[in-house]
Amino acid sequence: MISVIIPTYNEEQSITRCLQSLTTQTLPREEYEIIVVDGNSQDTTRDLATAYADHVILQTSRKVGGARNDGVRIAHGSIIATTDADCICPPDWLTIIKQGFEETDVAQMYGPVYPIEDELSYRFSLGVINGLSAIGFYTGILYYTLGCNTAFQKEAFINAGMYRCLDAGDDLEIALRMRLYGRVTRNRRMRIGFSMRRYRQFGTIRSLYEWLYIVAHGGTTEKYSYSHREYK
Repeated sequence: MISVIIPTYNEEQSITRCLQSLTTQTLPREEYEIIVVDGNSQDTTRDLATAYADHVILQTSRKVGGARNDGVRIAHGSIIATTDADCICPPDWLTIIKQGFEETDVAQMYGPVYPIEDELSYRFSLGVINGLSAIGFYTGILYYTLGCNTAFQKEAFINAGMYRCLDAGDDLEIALRMRLYGRVTRNRRMRIGFSMRRYRQFGTIRSLYEWLYIVAHGGTTEKYSYSHREYK
């Protein structure tokens, strides 16, 4: 079984679209479960999620990484897949993940993203990110993973210590530990629709700069509130 974990906070505008994409997968529904971990939303997020998710729980750990860890603790699947509440999962997303873990030495698998808002500037921005991800993977310099499109062998993930509760860069950091428990691989077929809403709100250059600044300072800083500070 695959356990799909989605952290949420005040996502009533996006959560239904995300969950609908997960309920129309080519993988039979009995082969995966959907777990929504909510950071005590003040809108109707949890009510909307209950129509589609198998489990909707309140977050008890800090940050987005902590929310994903909370989901893992109740997950029944031997494979953990993570995405975000404002993403769209193509119909074959879980099938591709299942096939990828048929290779028994794989501990983590991740893939590229494409913009839901189909504008040239967004396609260019994510094209650069996907290109850097590919270069990092094939050169062995860096595993540029994204929490919105990654999957783990559950036992290896737990043994590695799960996500660190950081403001940014937790999805990069986890891959460094996961490679000690098996192969970390990039699958270009494992694509997912990525919302550019934060880039629209803050601007692409500012968003990338603040993300890099936080990562360079060990994943936490008081200077910027970029990323998901709204999660506990």
